[in-house]
Amino acid sequence: MARIVMKFGGTSVADLTRIHNVARHVKREVDAGHEVAVVVSAMAGKTNELVAWAQGMPKATGSSTPFYDAREYDAIVASGEQVTAGLLAIALQSIGVDARSWQGWQIPIRTDNAHGAARILDIDGSELVRRMGLGQVAVVTGFQGIGPDNRIATLGRGGSDTSAVAIAAALKADRCDIYTDVDGVYTTDPRIEPKARRLAKISFEEMLEMASLGAKVLQVRSVELAMVHKVRTFVRSSFEEPDAPGMGDFDNPPGTLICDEDEIVEQQVVTGIAYAKDEAQISLRRVDDRPGVAAGIFGPLAEANINVDMIVQNISEDGSRTDMTFTVPSGDVDKALAVLEKNRATVGFDAVQSEAGMVKVSVIGIGMRSHAGVAATAFKALAEKGINIRAITTSEIKISILIDGPYAELAVRTLHSVYGLDKQ
Repeated sequence: MARIVMKFGGTSVADLTRIHNVARHVKREVDAGHEVAVVVSAMAGKTNELVAWAQGMPKATGSSTPFYDAREYDAIVASGEQVTAGLLAIALQSIGVDARSWQGWQIPIRTDNAHGAARILDIDGSELVRRMGLGQVAVVTGFQGIGPDNRIATLGRGGSDTSAVAIAAALKADRCDIYTDVDGVYTTDPRIEPKARRLAKISFEEMLEMASLGAKVLQVRSVELAMVHKVRTFVRSSFEEPDAPGMGDFDNPPGTLICDEDEIVEQQVVTGIAYAKDEAQISLRRVDDRPGVAAGIFGPLAEANINVDMIVQNISEDGSRTDMTFTVPSGDVDKALAVLEKNRATVGFDAVQSEAGMVKVSVIGIGMRSHAGVAATAFKALAEKGINIRAITTSEIKISILIDGPYAELAVRTLHSVYGLDKQ
């Protein structure tokens, strides 16, 4: 017998038919003798609808932005998960499974006071453990907890994955299964490269890089939490038949296991290729090269909540001037340029140039730590395809390359092939 946390996203619980299908997945694990807790998202599209309702309330007098109290906003948008949890509990009861729905505040899942983007501080899982020991399935609302003000606090978009991993850690679960509309983590996006392969295992570090660099399978915060607490996490498909061969195999279920790298016996040099579209490049020309200039550029951008990614600096031959190039999301270009112009006198630069429509393609793999020439292989392969590289950043297990947007798919397919990821 094992203790399992099962998480089902919005597409998995999009309507009553799918909720009944989820109930069959849960019953399979209960019938196998496991203790089960389930974390659910709101039905697909419901959170967007609730957010629109909250933001559509009348504006405050003289205000140009929607007016709403963040605490009431959380009370509104958290209701989607509450509906799903209740419906799933009823569906489970209808097929003979003892189940009870739980809202975050009932457990309780305690968070900080940052309504709309709260972080989990503590989970008291003792009552859930007791109920699960008696054979009752706990169906928990994802995405929410209770703040210090005793009000519902939501964790931000994608927070149900984070809820599931945090609950798995608190319950000391043997595994956290994330059910979604894909059947695992692939070497790259199968929509771009049909030869992409599903990975049997991937390390926490690699998954964290892939999630932060464009892969949409898991939310970044959930992977961070899983890595810190060493929660073995499976990505699985909720659209597989619950009684299909292998679905009930606890040791080797279909999907991708995200785990500590010590569990991966044969480590590939490169595990996957990720990409992120809608990057923009900003270049400051002839900046005074003096102490504090970087802080003068990137400090105000951070205060404006603009996420700066790749940074490249080129210093002039005499060392007095430098060019500073960096990337931001395309949607933040205008705001970034306004911040830079406001601080032009303080920073001291001659000109600013920007170009949107860039794409960041990343090569990821823990095997890079012990293999030379990985970067050179990428650069040579892209050059042979006539793809110009705008900027490069590297870490111990990642190489990110900035290229022009129209070459994105060609670059992904080229790199996927050159590292042998399309071979079985």
